[in-house]
Amino acid sequence: MTGPILVINPNSNTAVTDGLNDTLASFKRFGGPEVECLTLAEGPFGIESQLDSDSVVMPLTKLVTSRPDAGAFVIACYSDPGLDACRSVVPQPVFGIQESGVLTAMARADRFGVIAIADASIPRHRRTLARMQVLDRLACEIALNMSVDESARGAGTFDRLIEVGTSLKKQGAGVVILGCAGMARHRARLEAELGVPVIDPTQAAVAMALGALLGR
Repeated sequence: MTGPILVINPNSNTAVTDGLNDTLASFKRFGGPEVECLTLAEGPFGIESQLDSDSVVMPLTKLVTSRPDAGAFVIACYSDPGLDACRSVVPQPVFGIQESGVLTAMARADRFGVIAIADASIPRHRRTLARMQVLDRLACEIALNMSVDESARGAGTFDRLIEVGTSLKKQGAGVVILGCAGMARHRARLEAELGVPVIDPTQAAVAMALGALLGR
């Protein structure tokens, strides 16, 4: 029997993990591999800088090596922290949500836009896009300029998401990616409001993990 897909929230904010559980509920209904969401207790409260991102690499590698029962891993932070390191220490497939979200978005439209948490996040994201050689498909990336916790449960978050998403559409984005796992609970409402596909990258990564496991 195929082991579970472990979706790891690399920050220590359990509200983000609760949001992941809610948005991934539909993946748990069809008798496939179990989807288990975990919080990295050693992580910062929010991954909002390069230092935050780098700080979780070793704890992530320890966590994935401690779960040989897993069928696949998803690192649920849009900076894809520790992705290469985790792939180097376990035989199971490891998916980063930025890579997965971008690949899914490019299957839906020619150009994509990204809603980032903060301006400081954008250079990290662009480095990954450069590595993927897809910067020419990026219409624009605009930041909410709020914390990860605010993006998950802040009172004004949804209005700000609409504002930024509308700006991305005006810049030519035919699809919008939520650039933080904390935004996951807003996906369906935002898609209805904007009238273009909105990609929750954690859902995209779990869908790829399911494909990898069920296709064996």
